[in-house]
Amino acid sequence: MSFFVDVALPVPLDRSFTYRVDGEAPAIGARVLVPFSGQRLMGVILRVHSQEPEGEFEVKPVQQVLDDASLLPDDLLRLAEWIAQYYVAPLGEVLRGMLPLTAEIRRVFLYRIAEQGRRVLYEGAEKGSSRRSKLSPEEQNREYAVLNALESGNALKLAQLRSATGAGKALLEGMVRKRWLSREVEADERDARRTERVAVLVEDARLPKLNDNQMRILAELTAVGGRMPVRHLRDLPVPDSTLTTLVRRGLVVIEDEPLAFHLGGVHAEGKKHAHEHALNETQMEALASIAASLAEGSFKPHLLYGVTGSGKTAVYFAAMQRVLATGKAALLLVPEIGLTPAMAGQMYAAFGDEVALLHSQLSPDERAEQWHRIRRGEARVVVGTRSAVFAPVPSLGLIIVDEEHDSSYKQEETPRYHGRDVAVMRAKLLDIPVILGSATPSLESWNNAQTGRYTLLKMEQRVANRPLPEVELVDMRAEFQQTGAEHLFSRRLIEETQATLDRGEQAIILLNRRGYSYVVMCRSCGEKIECENCAIAMTFHKPVHGTDLHAEPGERLECHYCGFRRNVPKACPKCSSEHLYYMGAGSQQGEERLQEIFPSARIGRMDRDTVRGRGDVERLLQRLHSGEINLLVGTQMIAKGHDIHGVTTVGVVGCDHALGMPDFRAAERVFQLLTQVSGRAGRGEKPGRVLVQSYHVDHYAVRCAAAHDYEGFVRREMQFRRPFFYPPFGVLTNVLIQSQDMGEAMRWSGELGRWFNTASVPGVRMLGPAAAPVSRLKRIYRYHLLLKAQRRSDLQAGLRNMLRHAEYKGIPRNAIIVDVDAISLM
Repeated sequence: MSFFVDVALPVPLDRSFTYRVDGEAPAIGARVLVPFSGQRLMGVILRVHSQEPEGEFEVKPVQQVLDDASLLPDDLLRLAEWIAQYYVAPLGEVLRGMLPLTAEIRRVFLYRIAEQGRRVLYEGAEKGSSRRSKLSPEEQNREYAVLNALESGNALKLAQLRSATGAGKALLEGMVRKRWLSREVEADERDARRTERVAVLVEDARLPKLNDNQMRILAELTAVGGRMPVRHLRDLPVPDSTLTTLVRRGLVVIEDEPLAFHLGGVHAEGKKHAHEHALNETQMEALASIAASLAEGSFKPHLLYGVTGSGKTAVYFAAMQRVLATGKAALLLVPEIGLTPAMAGQMYAAFGDEVALLHSQLSPDERAEQWHRIRRGEARVVVGTRSAVFAPVPSLGLIIVDEEHDSSYKQEETPRYHGRDVAVMRAKLLDIPVILGSATPSLESWNNAQTGRYTLLKMEQRVANRPLPEVELVDMRAEFQQTGAEHLFSRRLIEETQATLDRGEQAIILLNRRGYSYVVMCRSCGEKIECENCAIAMTFHKPVHGTDLHAEPGERLECHYCGFRRNVPKACPKCSSEHLYYMGAGSQQGEERLQEIFPSARIGRMDRDTVRGRGDVERLLQRLHSGEINLLVGTQMIAKGHDIHGVTTVGVVGCDHALGMPDFRAAERVFQLLTQVSGRAGRGEKPGRVLVQSYHVDHYAVRCAAAHDYEGFVRREMQFRRPFFYPPFGVLTNVLIQSQDMGEAMRWSGELGRWFNTASVPGVRMLGPAAAPVSRLKRIYRYHLLLKAQRRSDLQAGLRNMLRHAEYKGIPRNAIIVDVDAISLM
């Protein structure tokens, strides 16, 4: 019997696609491989029916059903539908983000010549190449070799083209961007289980005459109980063929066994874990409110507002223990991978092997393995970053979002969901409590608490009645007047840091910029050296050796948006002047200056250049906990979540530049960053001190952060947002229109802008269209419209009508990015 299935595919189209299945009906929520536009894609079944689609076209068959049952529970399928509706995103792309099982699908890229590429090939043969290209002559010749290889019209794999022409993936992708080639994707199933080969000694086997090498392997196996990974045996000074001979003679067998997963974790010796602390009165009051919601078994959002060091983590763990005692599971979200080692160590100490970890720095095979462990119910405690909100946890009883204010919870790729808001919606669908914790709650969450949507729980004292750190503001305008020169570190910060090191204590200095200098400018013509792909100044990086976890490459300019690198020019590319000026200081320069000022200090640096993998984070934090590092400089990675009891002094350098950004959330971000990094000081027995260098010491965000006055900041900030209906008093969506052709992007944005001005879109106000603050990103030109409304239903209706108009006008769907509840407007 034949059935028809409606399948959601990971393509930028707001619809499903119908295919035929012969034989047994598959399950809703199962994955399938289907043909689509010359490709083979993986999709998810949304509906099974016997109704043949209308129209004169052939319904293609499903090529392979990958699952016997649904991979996603009913609540996650409903959550996916809500995300697609709320964020105006294609359902197929939402479901792709929910299933981190790319390791189980083998993807092969095929390249085919396009009409424009064929035209370039023929013109080159007739007229020769004009060589008007940024590529070298050798690379241009390689492009023509690729076009010649594909001239027949057949698609070839990347490996085939590399073998035939020497072209790498970067060159081929560049030809795709120029529309000389089209790229297709073939998908197939693969086994993603992580295993390793293990040599096992055969018991009671009769030993024939053996040579010395064979005896050495048998002795090694006997010494470790008869089992050893083959990779360890390969380290022995014997030929590889020796083990093969022992297998052939029946003395050793080779087996595949699952690889162990390293959960990781960081913990200071002698320091109690979070679950080992007795809760104080304030913590018990917060826990009692959460426990009441757990007992009711109903949806109830709690905003846990606790100052830094008030013991929010201990409350989380106590609540999770209560949930596990009832036989249910718990999910804890953290904003950044840098916070997972510390949290993973705490989790393992409290819950052992029941803990699963999900974040983007796991390998695809590890991620699939952890996902399946969670789905089978083997791990009842899940900790991870924003995508862990989709973990298929059976019997989920509690969701916790730590540092709920953090912008890292917002996905910057389609679907552009917010992990915090999705967590609240998932809790609502499951009818369970959710806890949002922060020392600096987002204004949206605070407003929800003030209006009664959330239950507000306050913890306004640090544990053991430790005082909040004293914050001193250093006016850098006065510093310049007194010293007659501009210095990265003020005299007061140097003095206090030296005193801290002399006392045998630790200090942290926040310098929230990567690299050495973040602008290279010509003194003669004023030209900034920008990335060739992005409209952004390139950052100067200098090689630093000896203190980093990784030795860095030589001097270079790097774009922190697309990763493009180039050598440092000896002269200005525009006017050929040799007078290049390096402006601004990043964390790399900060580390160099600190080494000069404090030559005996044990300095470490924590930023995206020194911390590239999860192991790097663990090693660096372990060195900090142990006291091996007594002075740490870094970006905002050091600002939140870390509980280092030896840190008594925190310095903040250059963080107020964000007040000048074209973003209505600028003041909120500065306040949150200053408050969070201040909270790293004085978490142990000794009091803390914070020095904030600023050129805007009178700004209310800086003043309120120095006074630890969150509610005072909120009152001031709300006064500015209310008249303009900015969140939380209205809803905001940023619509980005993008194209590789600037004229095309400008024309499309103008068309959508005119439609909003002439169409009846009640309750929606448009700002723009205008070039985005970063007007070109990865060679794509960007224009945007800002849409504001007081009612979300009005805005969503307007967005869907806009997309229908765009389709009517022939504007491609993938040229329009709809960013609902946008966090970044850049």
